[in-house]
Amino acid sequence: MPLASIPSPSEGVWYLGFIPIRAYALCIVLGVVVAVWLSERRWRARGGQSGTIIDIAVPAVIFGLIGGRLYHVITDWQTYFGDRAIKKPYQALFIWEGGLGIWGAIALGGVGVWIACRRRGLSLSAVADTVAPGIAFAQAIGRWGNWFNQELYGGPTTLPWGLEIDVRHGGEPGVLYHPTFLYESIWNVALGFALILAGKWFSLRHGRLFALYVAGYTLGRFWIEGLRIDPVGGVDHAVTFLGLRINQWTSIVVFAGALIYLWATRGKDTAEIVVPASAQGDDGAAADPAHPADQADEDELRRPADPSGGDGPGESSGADHPEGADSLEDVEGPKSPEGPKSAAAGDLDGTEGTAGPEATAASDRVAVPEEKNAR
Repeated sequence: MPLASIPSPSEGVWYLGFIPIRAYALCIVLGVVVAVWLSERRWRARGGQSGTIIDIAVPAVIFGLIGGRLYHVITDWQTYFGDRAIKKPYQALFIWEGGLGIWGAIALGGVGVWIACRRRGLSLSAVADTVAPGIAFAQAIGRWGNWFNQELYGGPTTLPWGLEIDVRHGGEPGVLYHPTFLYESIWNVALGFALILAGKWFSLRHGRLFALYVAGYTLGRFWIEGLRIDPVGGVDHAVTFLGLRINQWTSIVVFAGALIYLWATRGKDTAEIVVPASAQGDDGAAADPAHPADQADEDELRRPADPSGGDGPGESSGADHPEGADSLEDVEGPKSPEGPKSAAAGDLDGTEGTAGPEATAASDRVAVPEEKNAR
């Protein structure tokens, strides 16, 4: 027996009176909270309105949970149906017992996001790029639920970080196993930070950052999946095809699709809608998403009114109207070479450059009227 190892929790559920508190569910909820928090910051830094991501997250999470469970039940159907089933068919609904396929969660969760974006008049690709790093971090946190459930472990190992698995969960006394849940968690954390940096260094819009997330995740999932020995598609074994598990083949197909999308959209640079038409002023200018419409910026309050009828206090600034940039320079004086910086666009926001939300959003809003019918 190695001197060092990772023990598995003896319990994955605690009771608050008669109410069960399940570690698996807590990990998922915590992951969702982190993803929404980060995505909300990134959306504001891009020029979007506060609260948009929170609203979109509701249908995304509901659809995602349904899709994740469906994928699990479909690919591991023998656990619940047939002569060799070890669980009752109705237990397929017991999501708290574990079993969420990320492929189904992302696919059906994306449908929920699409519905919400369509109703709000937002570009789906802009939202997808914004939430990509947050999804990676959410997966990293959610994987710890598998540790509590003692599932998603690899083959035997003598490494000092080998994982202890109880006999009732398929382990053998004195044998340690690869903690594949931990490998995937670490991979997803690294992927999340890589996506943030990629968003800063490159112009990855129109869903390209999300496609990079898909490619990065499937690349790691392929080799991690190869270490696993838990059954997928069978009761006591994993169904394989040409020597690879189901999830490995899925990784290959999805990875290829992500690369094709990156190549197909490499030259796409049209505007994306981050502020819906309903949030624009009477003159067609986009409302300032950084504060309520009746709250003027401090520099606008100090700006003298233009007797000729120009911009006065409380009206939209030239950040939303590129053609007014020269007049702004006349009013505000020369700008510093570095330009304004946004406090909201911190290191985690992953936006390109240092321009604030209003300046960053200018390019996204210019084509709002023209793309109105395309939604």
